[in-house]
Amino acid sequence: MSPVDLEEFERLLAEGEAEPVEGWDFSWFDGRATEERPSWGYSRLLADRLSAAEVALDLQTGGGEVLTSAARDSTRLVATEGWPPNAAIASQRLRRLGGSVVLAAHDGLLPFRDHSFDLVTGRHLIVEPWPEIARVLRPGGTFLTQGVGSGTNRELYEFFLGPQPGDDDSDERAADRAAEKARAAGLDVLDVRHEKLRVVFHDVGAVVYFLRKVLWTVPDFTVAKYRPRLAELHRRILVEGAFVAHSRRYLIEARKVSG
Repeated sequence: MSPVDLEEFERLLAEGEAEPVEGWDFSWFDGRATEERPSWGYSRLLADRLSAAEVALDLQTGGGEVLTSAARDSTRLVATEGWPPNAAIASQRLRRLGGSVVLAAHDGLLPFRDHSFDLVTGRHLIVEPWPEIARVLRPGGTFLTQGVGSGTNRELYEFFLGPQPGDDDSDERAADRAAEKARAAGLDVLDVRHEKLRVVFHDVGAVVYFLRKVLWTVPDFTVAKYRPRLAELHRRILVEGAFVAHSRRYLIEARKVSG
């Protein structure tokens, strides 16, 4: 690596390490990384479903960015979040809309009474608690989720970790498995979709920030530990212009048909 490239490498690493990771605002990536969006438009669907809901619950809301951007004044909003820094950010956002955030573990029972909500939503849930979703939904209520399929960003994590077990062509099966769990919980599945989408990183700093923020991609990631691979990635981006991976997304909408 030339002295100029090395200086640029160090600068990009420092930028990727310095940016705070709280919340789910990804605007820092503008001009540095892009991710193709699913054709169904989750935010648009969320806004439409919220407009018809009396009281809605958003699971694992992060910093509440997606929920509040789609919210309507007529809907009472409640959200759960398991990470206190994110919960604090989400509370500030929802408070302006008259909503509230409950700190709750992703894999635990939902702290709400049966039949409390006519809409439950969740985007990129770490855990989909299907029996609990069915329990807190009112009869006739709906659940809308956009999930992350296994194999998402395989090109990226295998660059750091080497070949990993698992079938790369798994987006359809992930959607089907989630739909079966919804049915097993007593929900009527109305819609199932899945897509494979292009993710492009234009500099190594964007990769550093992404791996710090989406920490389950490379669970033991630190700049110090993976510095040689980051240097190789920087060289690759200089030669090829970008590093390309692919995300996998699925959409499920389901309705509770009985009490």
